[in-house]
Amino acid sequence: MKRSRSRPLVVVAGLAVAGIVMLAWTQTWFTVHLHAGTAVVPRVVADGAAVVPQYTALAIASLALFLALTIAGRVLRVVLAAVEVLLGIAVVATGVGALTDPVGASKGAVGEVAGVSDTGAVRQVVERVDVTVWPAVGIAGGVLAVLLGVLVFVVQRSWPGPTRKYAAATAGAAADARAAAPLHRDAITDWDDLSAGADPTAPGTVDTEPGAARPVGGTAGPDGALGESPTADTVGSDRRRSDDGAGAERGAP
Repeated sequence: MKRSRSRPLVVVAGLAVAGIVMLAWTQTWFTVHLHAGTAVVPRVVADGAAVVPQYTALAIASLALFLALTIAGRVLRVVLAAVEVLLGIAVVATGVGALTDPVGASKGAVGEVAGVSDTGAVRQVVERVDVTVWPAVGIAGGVLAVLLGVLVFVVQRSWPGPTRKYAAATAGAAADARAAAPLHRDAITDWDDLSAGADPTAPGTVDTEPGAARPVGGTAGPDGALGESPTADTVGSDRRRSDDGAGAERGAP
């Protein structure tokens, strides 16, 4: 498959990896067995939420990152690829730290049952710890996140940038619409033109009704002189259109 078509697959893979990390966070990581008589229960189950609470934030950040890749430009894609590598490293480091010291990672869950909070006291009441497969799953998800970040950095150069094309098309359509829109003039518009130093009576500035050509300034007589025209619509005349609904007060027919 061409690199230019690889973006949907990379995005789907990134969402799946983030889902793996989130799934590992919800599962049981350690089963801590306590010495007899040290607590009301013989064992404590420590899930990912208690052992690696950072996983939920890292997984959500990875989800948002891969969704942003669908609309990101080239420079932003490089930044997001680097961030994804860092997120994957954080997942791996957090999981390895919990797997290396399961008693310390389960200190909060054990302390609630045994009534102790110090790490040394928690270690004294723990007899043994059973490890499940979910720490390895979470660490594997972090490794995949790192590999995906590297993959994004490599293949993103051939990804198209649709946002620029759509922005140019939208701008062109807006410009065409403005050019095709008819120019409606009234006394306020003429006053604005005068304030800007433009002549509102110049040819092309007087608004006419569709299909009607009304001369500006009058009609030409036999000797070439311009005379008053009964159909001329001069600036400020009583025939000019008004948008304020007061046409009757201005003598509009």
